Amino acid sequence: MDDARLQAYAELIVAKGINPDPGQDVLIIAGLDQPEFVRRVVELCYRHGAGKVVVDWEDMPCARLDQLHQSEERLSSLEPWELEKYRWRAEKLPALLWLDSDDPDGMDGIDQGKRARAQQARYPLIKPFRDAMENRHQWCIAGVPGKKWAQKVFPGLPPEEAVERLWRAILFSARAEGDPIANWNEHNATIHRRTEQLNALAFTALEYKSSNGTDLRVGLIPQGIFCGAAEKDLSDREFNPNIPSEEIFTSPLRGKAEGIVRAVKPLSWQGSVVENFFIRFENGRAVEAGAEKGRETLEKIISMDEGAAFLGECALIDKNSPINSSGILFYSTLYDENACCHLALGRGFENCIRDYGKYSLGELRAMGINDSMVHVDFMIGAPDLDIDGLTSDGRRIPVFRNGSWCF
Repeated sequence: MDDARLQAYAELIVAKGINPDPGQDVLIIAGLDQPEFVRRVVELCYRHGAGKVVVDWEDMPCARLDQLHQSEERLSSLEPWELEKYRWRAEKLPALLWLDSDDPDGMDGIDQGKRARAQQARYPLIKPFRDAMENRHQWCIAGVPGKKWAQKVFPGLPPEEAVERLWRAILFSARAEGDPIANWNEHNATIHRRTEQLNALAFTALEYKSSNGTDLRVGLIPQGIFCGAAEKDLSDREFNPNIPSEEIFTSPLRGKAEGIVRAVKPLSWQGSVVENFFIRFENGRAVEAGAEKGRETLEKIISMDEGAAFLGECALIDKNSPINSSGILFYSTLYDENACCHLALGRGFENCIRDYGKYSLGELRAMGINDSMVHVDFMIGAPDLDIDGLTSDGRRIPVFRNGSWCF
């Protein structure tokens, strides 16, 4: 891949993604697939004034070996030094950058029940630190190619050629061609104009219907708002949490979802793939689910904790988005969720409440923001998907027709 294009992409991730303050620390989580690119990003963080840059290297094959060979008791515990790392993050509030290159099939064949129980046991130890960081620092998830991931997306190609093809797809999807910074300034302005249009309509519910069987009604929080693209933390620092990002989203009212939805793309979750699945909701809760492949993984997601069976996000994306138009199935939620409309099980977003900084986490959750240890997006944007917004005075306003915006 051309060096100048990689440099421009790295600059986009640092400048528009995490946007570190002068003297602020930066934490980068990355796999071993693209060490040269990670070093490039580290250098740019320092050029942008970062005080200290820490890289946490991860390796999915090693993580898989841990799952296969460690006892459930060991997997369920956190060492004192691990807790200290979380404490450091909660106190220092570093800007967080996750460079995702995971193999979509990297965790196939492990005991999903054992893994889920271990995560459930660790979560109460992590949650206080996670809550302390919520909306108080910048963060961004962006992709870099891994060989296994590239060959999943482009099967049959030699590894190096597949990686090059995936690099091109990533840069296209991230609007990183030409002048990436200018592209994102324009893109953010467009997304924000549309969120203002939606918020002015003050919907109380959304109704989804498509010919594949999706028929769902989701209630919305009275104080809720739609968000998208660039966000601000409680210190008024602007950042872009996802690169790419085509979505306009809100967090629905916990306990107010009725009907059935069918996924239109595979779900890749923690190294396992779920395909051709549906979820049925009653009183907001997922009460039935089925899948042609990966049903065990889907059921584990839904049962991770009390909140995992409820919706945390409703996201609107036109079917003509750059990612969907590319025709590429990425087997990565970061990309596939931005191809078409999606929902998410689990944790909602507190900043989807108007003036959220005036309230405590407890108050925001009492308004209807769902809480969970997971947030799992799945794509429901069929080509003929229709979405209507309902208002408190009885109006039904078309929002999507045949997978595209009505306005």
